[in-house]
Amino acid sequence: MAKKAQPQVEKMLRITLVKSAIGYSEVHKATVRALGFHRLHETLVKKDTPALRGMLAKVNHLVKIEEQVEK
Repeated sequence: MAKKAQPQVEKMLRITLVKSAIGYSEVHKATVRALGFHRLHETLVKKDTPALRGMLAKVNHLVKIEEQVEK
């Protein structure tokens, strides 16, 4: 008998902008805006994808990243 597929658990990331992008390159500023941030200390919850991880790697000195598991 075929095995039942286990429900896929999505990993979500809680991202908080903790430092301003003022004084950094235009690429870093554009990445912060593309992530969806509008103001300092704003927290967003996004689905963990390779594209998101790449964006976060570029601005890791400006954000705080926490993992959380959603069902």
